[in-house]
Amino acid sequence: MKKLSVKAIVEFRGKSDRSKKAFVDNLVLDKKGPALEGGGDYWVTSLSSVSKSFKSNDLTWIVEKIDDLEEKLRASDFAITKTMYKRNISILNNYKEFDFKKWRPLKNITFLTKHKSNFILKIKGLEVEVKPHHVFTFQNGSTTEVGAIWFIAKLNGFRKEELGMFTDILYRYLKIHHSKNNVVNSKYCIAVDVFNSLDVNYRELETGKVTAVLDSCLDEIRKLM
Repeated sequence: MKKLSVKAIVEFRGKSDRSKKAFVDNLVLDKKGPALEGGGDYWVTSLSSVSKSFKSNDLTWIVEKIDDLEEKLRASDFAITKTMYKRNISILNNYKEFDFKKWRPLKNITFLTKHKSNFILKIKGLEVEVKPHHVFTFQNGSTTEVGAIWFIAKLNGFRKEELGMFTDILYRYLKIHHSKNNVVNSKYCIAVDVFNSLDVNYRELETGKVTAVLDSCLDEIRKLM
């Protein structure tokens, strides 16, 4: 059976009943679907630059990447490639003066090493991928707390409840792998849609400000298997 990305679960939610059944059949048979938006690396330049700037709390990564992409844009003769560069530049322009304090604890942050072996969570008999850009700890009085951030991009972006699905799986990841010696801070468990500058933290799901829909989607997938 194929592993599920959260993006794929979001897509499943918007499909017709017939397309949902075909999606699940392909999932069971482990068939690869079509590449999205030019492939898995389509947004990598903007995502990696925002990620590096968040970690270093330094906007230089973003400014330099904009210059790099603009140079590549001028040198390219291919319309599809030019569009990709333009879309990544557009994203980065939204963050070249951004204050990352919005997503970072005020206290000193220790960034933890991530292990790829932990990037699959088994939920309701399904294997779901979780790929946070950063997992970090910080002190809150005598308590060590842990948070994480996941940067995501999709053409035209995500709705709040869709982005909440990324936050939901991210929180479960932290609870399973990092809660033994740390307290999971739901405010700093964040998914960010860099395309439309939208973010959702897990506290918004806890309080009902954002509707949690991940479990209901997974239940629907299971029923169709």
